[in-house]
Amino acid sequence: MAVAAAAPAMLVTGWTVAGARQPPDYDPVRDTISELAGEGATDPWLMGGVLVLLGVAYVATAAVLHAAGLASRFLLALGGTATVGLLAFPRPEVGGSPAHGVVATVAVLALSLWPAGSALRLPRAVRREVAASPTGTPPWAFRRPVALTVTAVLLVLFGWFVMEVTGGSRTGLAERVAALAVALWPLAAVLSARRAATTSAPAPVPPGRPGAGG
Repeated sequence: MAVAAAAPAMLVTGWTVAGARQPPDYDPVRDTISELAGEGATDPWLMGGVLVLLGVAYVATAAVLHAAGLASRFLLALGGTATVGLLAFPRPEVGGSPAHGVVATVAVLALSLWPAGSALRLPRAVRREVAASPTGTPPWAFRRPVALTVTAVLLVLFGWFVMEVTGGSRTGLAERVAALAVALWPLAAVLSARRAATTSAPAPVPPGRPGAGG
């Protein structure tokens, strides 16, 4: 849970600290996060390091989030890997980079679609736990209406960012809102799975009662 909680905190801290290091003409509402790690940035290693840690956090969360389906965990890990991969294709100081755009798109789409994977099919072990639970429902983050709604919202935010890129003046704001929403959902999913596991755990048998050891 600590890793999932660290992701949004690192992201906000990273773009705040790195943004403060840029020249006065840098505008976080207009300019993107990628520019903070790009070739023309002041101290690009700051945001670059955050992107590496963020990607690793996504991969680590995917590795331990067994309540999610295999497809969801694969997409989350893919999104984390693509996030790290952005460093191999930094945004140039002038003009754009098709390679950077492709890797960024893969990262955003994978991180937007991963909630829907669990909505379509839960792992067998989780289905057994759900069947044996008092409520008979999966953890709230993996319930189909919730997961599909989250994916829809993330895709809408991504669409807003694309619209700003093609002719808006709030590209940086749109990217930050979408990135923060993407970073918060793994934490929500981990908290949901942990709460469900705690709720479904059998209560300890007091000593002297039937079933107690000794």
